[in-house]
Amino acid sequence: MALCVGLLAAPVYAREMEAMPVVKLQSLDKITARSMTFEARVGSTVKFGPLYIKVQSCQKAPPVEPPESAAFLQIWQVNAQDVAEWVFSGWMFASSPALSYMDHPIYDVWVLDCLERKSGEAPPPDQQAKEGEGEVSDDAIPAHPAMDSEDDGVIIPSTETPATQTAPAEQPAVDDGDLQLSD
Repeated sequence: MALCVGLLAAPVYAREMEAMPVVKLQSLDKITARSMTFEARVGSTVKFGPLYIKVQSCQKAPPVEPPESAAFLQIWQVNAQDVAEWVFSGWMFASSPALSYMDHPIYDVWVLDCLERKSGEAPPPDQQAKEGEGEVSDDAIPAHPAMDSEDDGVIIPSTETPATQTAPAEQPAVDDGDLQLSD
C-alpha cells in the first residue's frame, strides 16, 4: 500500500538583506570596564587599543522583516615584535552576539547596527552615502599578512596608558576628525 503525503506550505518570500555603508560597534575593555560605541565605514579599518578592526561588509534586514544586522569583521592585533595575530574573522550578528563572538582576554567587540550614514552626518543630495567620505587613507595601518596592505582607517582612542598605546615604531597613528564616540 502506497502512502501519499501532501504538504501544504505557505510560500516563503525570502528577502535579501540590504548592504549598508556604516557599521555601529560597541567595545568593552574588561580591565577598566569602559565601553565605547563607535561607527566605521565598510572597507575601513579602525583601531581600538591594540586591536585593528577591518569592516568587510554590513548587512541589514528590510524593515518588514524581523530586525537583524550583521557585519563581517576581521580583527587582529600586532604584538610587541610587530607580528600580526588573528583575533577574529567572521560574521557578527546584532540580535545574537553570543552566536559568533570575538574571544579575547581583555577586549570585547560586537555589532549594534548597520546604518545608511554616520551619526550626525547630513544625508547626501541623492540620498546615497558617498563611498570613502571622511576616511583618511594611510599605509600606516598594519595589515594582517593575509590581507591587502593598503587601507582607509581611523584610530579609536584607547583607555590604555600612553606607554602601551603607541603603534609600532614605523607605523604612525591615523586619525579621523568626524569619528563619533560615546561612552
